[in-house]
Amino acid sequence: MNSFFALLLTLAIALAWLRMMDFAAHQGWIESRLSRKIIHIGTGPIFVLCWLLFPGAWYDRYLAALVPGLITAQFGLIGLGIIKDEASVKAMSRSGDPKEILRGPLYYGIMFVLMTVLFWRNSPIGIVALMMMCGGDGIADIVGRSFKSPKLFHSPAKSVAGSLGVFFGGWILSALVLWVYVTRGGFPGPMTIYLLPLTIIAMMATIIESLPQRDIDNITVTVASALLGGWLF
Repeated sequence: MNSFFALLLTLAIALAWLRMMDFAAHQGWIESRLSRKIIHIGTGPIFVLCWLLFPGAWYDRYLAALVPGLITAQFGLIGLGIIKDEASVKAMSRSGDPKEILRGPLYYGIMFVLMTVLFWRNSPIGIVALMMMCGGDGIADIVGRSFKSPKLFHSPAKSVAGSLGVFFGGWILSALVLWVYVTRGGFPGPMTIYLLPLTIIAMMATIIESLPQRDIDNITVTVASALLGGWLF
């Protein structure tokens, strides 16, 4: 596929996904908190799998990075109030305040740009780091609110169930995406060689996410996963 057509198709798929979630939240079909987490979890795998559409030119990573870059710039303009988009605000904020988008969602997009440019599909490092952010940090809130469990002694706002969600969510999502790349010949097999590194990275991501911090998990989990992945892969 032509690189620029792959860019347009990736952008179209990403925007369609976001608009669908925005519409569902705006219509009240799903609550804003849930739509925010669905966007958080689903956007990453969709985007990373779209990398396979690109033919392999040296500039493909930069074209692909334009997708999260443009969307993140839009988030910034919405958060600053320059662009009015009630559907996006309802889908991506907890309280309906547009300024919330300038924190978690903005950091989320920045991490996608960085991981795409730095690692692309030449290494599993960036893919795993992004999947730990999407599947781990994203699923933690859903699991933590769905199942009652003891709170963490060092972080009372977080729970044991949420931490288990980070570990298994990040591990499973990373394994699924890597499996697709391995089966398509993007990374050398067998798949079993990735399981131990994935487990160690998921454990580290769980520890990092459990810390008593707010709104910067998208940065800390991703960066820590990438640094550890650089050593393990």
